[in-house]
Amino acid sequence: MSFSRKSLRSRRDFLLKLVFLGVGGAALLGLIKWLTVDRNWVTTDNAYVTGNILPITSDATGIVSHVYFEETQFVKKGDLLISLDAQRAKAAMTQAQAELGRAVRNVSALFAYRYQVCQKFVSRVALRDRTAHDLTRYRKAATTGAASDQVLQNTQDQLVALEANLQEARAELQAIDARIVGVTRINHPDIESAKARYTDAYIEYLRQSVRAPATGFIAKRRTQVGQRVKPGDPLLNIVPLDHLWIEANIWENRMKPVRPGQEALVTVDLYGGSKTYHGVVEGIVPGTGSVFATLAPDNATGNFIRIVQRVPVRIALRKNEIEEAPLRPGLSTITTINVGGPMPSPNASSVTTTSNEYRTEIYDKDLSTAISAADKTIADNLVSASETEDSACRTARF
Repeated sequence: MSFSRKSLRSRRDFLLKLVFLGVGGAALLGLIKWLTVDRNWVTTDNAYVTGNILPITSDATGIVSHVYFEETQFVKKGDLLISLDAQRAKAAMTQAQAELGRAVRNVSALFAYRYQVCQKFVSRVALRDRTAHDLTRYRKAATTGAASDQVLQNTQDQLVALEANLQEARAELQAIDARIVGVTRINHPDIESAKARYTDAYIEYLRQSVRAPATGFIAKRRTQVGQRVKPGDPLLNIVPLDHLWIEANIWENRMKPVRPGQEALVTVDLYGGSKTYHGVVEGIVPGTGSVFATLAPDNATGNFIRIVQRVPVRIALRKNEIEEAPLRPGLSTITTINVGGPMPSPNASSVTTTSNEYRTEIYDKDLSTAISAADKTIADNLVSASETEDSACRTARF
């Protein structure tokens, strides 16, 4: 069957018209879609799930004796994670306790010695006064011949010697007062110093037990039984999975309409298109990713190549949606932000720090417990002053 050239040309023209109509229709639909929907949305696939990853490090020196949790296990705030062999820490604490007790007894002995010097001072005052009275009587008796000049001279010499002894006792008393003035038997600087060392040793002993500062899941356990750790050594991580957010890195030339408070839709590669998370822009990081890199670029040196930068945007997720379809930090997402809403300042931020991983109370009682133990040691070694001793010391101050 043959076709004429005219019929072939007409058929070709008809097909071309259909193609042009299809392309034009698609372009028109795309334009309408962009005008009505797409221009109000900013989309990026450079977006990831992130959250707080809490690094648990050692605060004491010791050998790991027990590991209580393994990776992927759930822990609650305050749970015991790792125990260190506490024998050396306990020995150091016992030594510090003994030094504290010795300091308390030394200070008590110092106060007792002051009482002794006070008594010596009072005694010498009495001898000086008696000799002064005798000298007065001898002087009156010497005028009538009832007392010899020798007795008068000896009494004068004795009074001078007693006055010197009194000054010696006064200087000794002042030297002791310089060590205890303004303090008591329990707040002397020597006791406070020993108490601080004991408190530090006690806290070191308590920190042999590593506890969870927040609720979450164990990840990247690095420590092993028998390993010797020191302060600052990483042990493991805790990841709270009930508080996660999206970090979307958006091209700088598309950042102009992005503002905090705008709604966002997030699909995670883990679930594909079967699950859509709803989020809200909480804040915009004050800088592009490059300026916070370990090796920040220096465009003033060498050849310059212009690269479009990305700005990290923090997007909060709904807690109930995370509970229904759990996520993990690091998961890839496709995030779309609705930029057609209100336009507040890009510097506004609605980020809060109210979730459990932003504060911990597990260390709050360590110091008070150590101070209570120190106070008990002080009380066990303290010798109280009697009223007679205090009265004698007050009398000796003239």
